[in-house]
Amino acid sequence: MPLGPPSSAIHIQPAVSPHLQNAPRTPTSITIHPVALFSILDHYLRRKDDQDRVIGTLLGTRTDTHVEVRTSFAVLHSETSEQVAVDMDYHRAMYELHHKVNPKEVIVGWYSTGSNLNTYSALIQNFYSQETAPHQAIHVSLDTGVEPGQPAGVKGYVSSPVGVFPKPENCVFVPVPVELRFRDSERSGVDLLTSTALSSSSTSSQPLSDLTILESSIQNVISMIDRVLTYVRAVLAGEAKGDAAIGRYLMDTLGASTDDLEKGGFNGRLQDTLMISYLANLVRAQAEVSSRLALVTAS
Repeated sequence: MPLGPPSSAIHIQPAVSPHLQNAPRTPTSITIHPVALFSILDHYLRRKDDQDRVIGTLLGTRTDTHVEVRTSFAVLHSETSEQVAVDMDYHRAMYELHHKVNPKEVIVGWYSTGSNLNTYSALIQNFYSQETAPHQAIHVSLDTGVEPGQPAGVKGYVSSPVGVFPKPENCVFVPVPVELRFRDSERSGVDLLTSTALSSSSTSSQPLSDLTILESSIQNVISMIDRVLTYVRAVLAGEAKGDAAIGRYLMDTLGASTDDLEKGGFNGRLQDTLMISYLANLVRAQAEVSSRLALVTAS
């Protein structure tokens, strides 16, 4: 569906604009999960050769001032020098399918690759603002770092109309802070991808076992404790200036950790992990014995 001819979208630094008292508040922060970023990158890698960028829909949850992006899906579109077309029927069909699986996740905005914000971006933003009404739609721009001089990164925006009689193609994109956050259950997958990206061979290894993940976690904790001890000793010796905020954070963190250790939480989790590993090895051994007995009986 054509969205219209080019006009004058602009990109400036944040500006305060008046809001109606009954209108929803403007999001002040955005959190993105790795699953959504991986889906965007996969869409970009599968694009056509003549496509400069790809767009799609962002799904997640929201509060008055915060938006959490949990997943995303691609949307078919085409851009020329005269117009931009978006397959809205495909967008709504995909959203209905996702909504059946995750009823709590709603449309929170859209994404695009590249850092170019133009009139077409304003028109697409206007379309998604209608989908998220009465809330504001967010726009996440993912720069893949392929173009020279453009570092890879993620940026978030909300829009604000411009002019006495604003038009859909005239808006201001206001930057919003973006934070990448993942759950504890996603940590092993993210660590595996990170280690693969940093390796010289660039080949993915097998997923790590529970004991290997536990060992790596303990080593990371030991490394962080060493850094904290180095900082504390430097402050006590007068070699570095102490920070009250860091001190309060360390007191809260170490106090909570001490309570957990006294309650036996760490030992309980360790015993559970060892038990799961033992049962898995036992089942594997029983399966091997059964298969060998079957071969002997058949022969």
